[in-house]
Amino acid sequence: MTDSLSIAPQEIPGHGLLTGRVAVVTAAAGTGIGSATARRMLAEGADVVVSDWHERRLEATRAELAEAHPEQRVGAVVCDVSSSEQVTALFAAAADQLGRVDIVVNNAGLGGEVPVVDMTDEQWDRVIDVTLNGTFRCTRAALNYFRRAGHGGVIVNNASVLGWRAQHGQAHYAAAKAGVMALTRCSAIEAAEFGVRINAVAPSIANHAFLAKVTSEELLSRLAAGEAFGRAAEPWEVAATIAMLASDYTTYLTGEVVSVSSQRA
Repeated sequence: MTDSLSIAPQEIPGHGLLTGRVAVVTAAAGTGIGSATARRMLAEGADVVVSDWHERRLEATRAELAEAHPEQRVGAVVCDVSSSEQVTALFAAAADQLGRVDIVVNNAGLGGEVPVVDMTDEQWDRVIDVTLNGTFRCTRAALNYFRRAGHGGVIVNNASVLGWRAQHGQAHYAAAKAGVMALTRCSAIEAAEFGVRINAVAPSIANHAFLAKVTSEELLSRLAAGEAFGRAAEPWEVAATIAMLASDYTTYLTGEVVSVSSQRA
C-alpha cells in the first residue's frame, strides 16, 4: 500500500450537479455523513433543508451551512423519524420553506454494540425503529409528496455493508440495514410509476466524531486496517457518492445499493 492511498484526500469542489434543486437531508446535525451530505448538496448547487431531532445542534448546523453558502437557501425542520406525524410534517414544512422538494436523503439511523445473547427487547426495538422504520416512514412520506407534486424526484437511503456482512455485536443494526436495502429495492419498483428513483449507499466505516463516541478505538482501528486503503472513509467521500446518485449522472439507476467501501473481498 502506498502512502497516497492511506492518506485521506482533500474534498473535491462541486461541479453544479444539483443546481436548481431542493434536497432534504435527515439526521444532518453534527459531524457525520448527514451534515457532510448537506454540505455536498450545497456544493453541487442545491438548496437544502436539514432535519434532526436535536433542535440546538440542528440550528447550529443550519447556521454554519448558511454562512458557508450565503448565495443559497438553507432551511431546517426539527423531526424525530420515529414519529409518523413529525415525518409527514417535515415534508410539508420543507416544501413550504423552499417551494418544492426534489431530493430526499434518508440518513437517520441508530447503532450500538451488544451481543444477541445480552440484547434486550428495548435495544433491538430502538435500533430497528429509528434505522429501518424511520427510513420507511420518510420514504412513504416522500413518495406521497412526489406523487402529489407530479415532478418526479430522487431518494437516496443510507444503508451499510453490514446489511451484507457479519460483525460481532451488530445483529440489530445489521438487520435494520439489510431491511433498508430490501426496502430500497422494493420501493424503487413502485416509485418508478411516479418518476422517482430510489437507491442506497452502503458505507463500511466513515471517520467522524459521533462514531468515535459510540465505538471503541480498538474496534475502529481494526475495521480501518481491514480496508484496502488502510483507513476509514471521510464522510465527504460517502456524501459525494450520494450526490452522484441524486444527480442526472444516474438517471437509469434505481433499486440499487452502491457499496462505498474499500474492504478486501
